Amino acid sequence: MKRIAMLLVLSLLITSCGGNKEQVDLIVYNANVYTVDDQFGKVEAFVVKDGKFLEVGTSQDIQDKYESKESIDAEGKAVYPGFIDGHAHFYGLGMQQQRVDLTGTKSFDEVVVRIVEFQQNNGVDFIVGRGWDQNDWEEKEFPVKDTLDRLFPDTPVAVTRIDGHAMLVNQAALDKANINTETKFQGGDIEQKNGKLTGILVDNPMLLIEKITDETNRNTKVESLMDAQDICFSYGLTTVVDAGIDREIIEMIDSLNKSDKLKIRLYAMISNTKENLDYYLDKKPYKTDRLNVRSVKFYGDGALGSRGAALKEEYSDRSGHFGALLSPVSEFKKTAERIAKSEYQMNTHAIGDSANYLVLKTYDSLLGKGDGRRWRVEHSQVISPEDFKYFSKNIIPSVQPTHATSDMYWAEDRLGADRVKGAYAFKKLLDQAGVVALGTDFPVEQVNPFLTFYAAVDRQDTENYPEDGFMKDQALSREETLKGMTIWAAYANFEENEKGSIEAGKFADFVMLDRDIMEVEIDSVPETKVISTFVNGEQVYKN
Repeated sequence: MKRIAMLLVLSLLITSCGGNKEQVDLIVYNANVYTVDDQFGKVEAFVVKDGKFLEVGTSQDIQDKYESKESIDAEGKAVYPGFIDGHAHFYGLGMQQQRVDLTGTKSFDEVVVRIVEFQQNNGVDFIVGRGWDQNDWEEKEFPVKDTLDRLFPDTPVAVTRIDGHAMLVNQAALDKANINTETKFQGGDIEQKNGKLTGILVDNPMLLIEKITDETNRNTKVESLMDAQDICFSYGLTTVVDAGIDREIIEMIDSLNKSDKLKIRLYAMISNTKENLDYYLDKKPYKTDRLNVRSVKFYGDGALGSRGAALKEEYSDRSGHFGALLSPVSEFKKTAERIAKSEYQMNTHAIGDSANYLVLKTYDSLLGKGDGRRWRVEHSQVISPEDFKYFSKNIIPSVQPTHATSDMYWAEDRLGADRVKGAYAFKKLLDQAGVVALGTDFPVEQVNPFLTFYAAVDRQDTENYPEDGFMKDQALSREETLKGMTIWAAYANFEENEKGSIEAGKFADFVMLDRDIMEVEIDSVPETKVISTFVNGEQVYKN
């Protein structure tokens, strides 16, 4: 009997020491985990089950309590919630992989060389590309079409400026679109010199070209989405806000989600077209674990770099020029009123102080108190001092820190010394609104979120210019920046209860990095590499 009793006690001891550990799918331990919870706490370990975080805590407690099919010893590496890009063009990034890439070109000659090489390799009927920026060239004026006319007399060419608000086209493209010196347009410009077209189109007239580009087949569109996913995962992005896509692409994304091919999470802004609004606004928002369709993207004005941003006073470097709104004020207000009567969020592109004033005043007149609607001002780039007061947790600034460090070389030329003080004012926006969603606007800027982090905190380019930082008083702290790339970006998407932090019950989206961006020298942050990216606890990228 004593022997049986001893065996029973031993059995109970073995059971209490781990024989009945709860089975889970993944344990990550020995990590430096930034949870980005309300206390901005740090832990050593966490547990994943059924695609969600089950518990966080110390390595010892987690390993004592749980048993897993898979365990990862992080060896002290830094782990963060999956990064959220608060404003980008996911489908556009994918499509750019199928077109001639002109980013980083240092002259128009280099643009031409890339176009020629692309056509030699691909032989397409209509050459399309994007990425040139005349501000990076020695000659900082818009190019003209003469060289493209000579090289491609019969093949249409349309290459878009990096910001997406200006386009250079050749005569073949102009002819195909029936654009001439008498063409009527509203919002933007069809540039002429000495009574002749230069080939430069700014904002709305670009749509005349886009209408005639050949329809891309379904396989190319799918390939574009998959390519964009691969790029985003390699940078630790687990959710991307696509700032303006049509119903066709939204439904394609949903189909790829359901077949488990597209695993990234997307917050889709519906492009502001009559067809899209008529289809969606009378319906409830569409939400799955991977796709959220509950917002409308409206373009208020153009971009500062192409002098299309709508300013209250004339451009400092072009007398008598104010930029332009892309739609009549009456149309903007009518659309805002229609969206206000629906369950959808309105997200308006606003660069210039005039456009921002219109958007902010209209939002303020339509939205009640509280944070139920969370309408967004995309870019919030140039704000008059008296207009900051309109921002709140219900009127959210969505900004892209690398715009500041890309534009800083010429922004004061456009705006003047006084007006530039209200531009790229991220700290002032945060202090007023309480939240700020951070993104890149890729492919306008690079996909890299570590450049976002660096630009927000240091306000310098990667060559450490300017020495003291560009308007350094508007820099964000590292904690504020990380929140802007995670939990605040989730809040701007109505998703703060399901993502944006490493907490029990939320999606198990996280990223492991080769360095701790919260502690290392800020100059080394742009060189950060992603070790692995996880969505739903599944490893979707490994370096």
